[in-house]
Amino acid sequence: MKDKLSWKSFLAPKYWGSWLLIGFLRLLATLPFKAGLLVGSAIGSLLLVLAAKRRKVTQVNVQLCFPERSKREQGILVRDIFRANGIGFVETAWAYWGNPKIFQGRLNYVGFELIQQALTQGRGLILLGGHFSSLDLGGRLYNMKGLSIDCIYRRHNNPLMEYMIRKQRQRFVTPIERKNFRQVMRSLKDNHCVWYAPDQDFGYAGAVFVPFFGQNAATIVATTKLVRLNQSPILMYSHRRNQDGSGYTLEITEVPNFPSGDETQDALIINQTIEREVRKAPEQYMWVHRRFKTQPDGKRKLYKQASN
Repeated sequence: MKDKLSWKSFLAPKYWGSWLLIGFLRLLATLPFKAGLLVGSAIGSLLLVLAAKRRKVTQVNVQLCFPERSKREQGILVRDIFRANGIGFVETAWAYWGNPKIFQGRLNYVGFELIQQALTQGRGLILLGGHFSSLDLGGRLYNMKGLSIDCIYRRHNNPLMEYMIRKQRQRFVTPIERKNFRQVMRSLKDNHCVWYAPDQDFGYAGAVFVPFFGQNAATIVATTKLVRLNQSPILMYSHRRNQDGSGYTLEITEVPNFPSGDETQDALIINQTIEREVRKAPEQYMWVHRRFKTQPDGKRKLYKQASN
C-alpha cells in the first residue's frame, strides 16, 4: 500500500529536531564498517553519560538479571550495553540507507535451512524475534539472503519518525502494524514468514507473569494466538555482531515444545527461548527498556525514578 504522506507533510517547526536526527542517521550510513563500529561505540559512551534515566533503567535491569556478576562486572556490562546500542544507531542507518557491499564476507547464516523446511507445510511461518540492538539491520541482512519477511511492529508516536521508519523498512520487509491481525492472517495464508517480537512490557492486558532472566515479566500471550491463526510453525530468529567485530551471525533455531496447549506455559517457553539467544551476546539486547515495569501486585516499582 502506498503511503499517502510525503516528506513535505512534515515541514512544521515541531519536526525540525526529528529532521536533524534523520540527517545525522543519513551521515552515519556513509561510514565504512570498521569506522561505523568505532563511531557507534563512541555515541554509546556519550549516551552513557548524558542519558541518566536510561542508564538507571539499564542498571536496574542488569542488577536484576545478572545477580551472579560482581558490581564491577555489572558496571562493565552496563557500559557495553550502551556501546552496543550506540552501534545500533549506525546499524539502523546502514539498514535504511547503507551500501550492502560493506557486509560482503561478514555474514554467517546458521540454520536457515529450517525456514524452507517449515514453509513446505504451506501454513506460513512465525519468526520469533527479540529487541536486539541490531533490530532493523537484522531485517535487512535477512532480506540479503534472498528471503522475504513480513514484520509486525508498533507504530511510532512521532508521525515523522513513523513515516520515515516505515518508508525505509519497506525496502527490505513488509511492515504490518501490530493491531492489523487481518493482514497477519493474509500473510500466513499466503505462506509468508511473519516476524514478531513479544519481549516488551505492554501492561496487564493479554499478559501472564512468567520468568524472564529469573524475574517476573508481564508477557503477552499473543504468540500462541498467532500460531493458532493458521496452525503455523514457529522458529526463533536472532542476530548478533561477532565479538571480534568481524561481522554478524544470523541464526535460526527451533522453539521447543511450542505450542504446549497452555498459554502460560507457552509464554514461559517464549521467554526461555529469547533468553537463550540473549545470553549469547547479552550486551546486544535493549536493556534500556523497562522490561519489568508491570508487576503482579501493581505496587513494586523496580525503576522508581527511571523513565520509560
